[in-house]
Amino acid sequence: MYFYYLNFMFMDKIKTLETLNNLSKNTLMQTLEIEFVDVGTDYVTAKMPVSSKVHQPYGILHGGATAALAETVGSCASALFIDTQTKIVKGIELSINHLKSKKEGVVFGVARAIHKGRTTHLWEIKIVDEQDNLISICKLTNIVLDKK
Repeated sequence: MYFYYLNFMFMDKIKTLETLNNLSKNTLMQTLEIEFVDVGTDYVTAKMPVSSKVHQPYGILHGGATAALAETVGSCASALFIDTQTKIVKGIELSINHLKSKKEGVVFGVARAIHKGRTTHLWEIKIVDEQDNLISICKLTNIVLDKK
């Protein structure tokens, strides 16, 4: 069933992105202004503006905001590959290496699968700036559970 769902979702990229962004209303994603901007058969991309709203006291992008962006795109990517009628995705481990700081502009989180098993998914999420400079590299492990 989920292959049908996946193919349907990717047939209309604009509608998929609209649906994903509507699901973000009244959540942390809306608070951080995270917006899904691209989706494909093997990736999900979202962007987040960098301003004082997501700064730490030194005036640079807060690692927690970066983590929220990474978990958002990785969890969303897992959800696109399961039957959401019967399954749910939960993040169980997130690791991040911050390589470069960012004061203003936009960052993009791009999630690509390393492993998509029946019960666990492992994603690599690259956080890059507008010039495709690597800001952070992340790994997210999700567990796929039956809905109760």
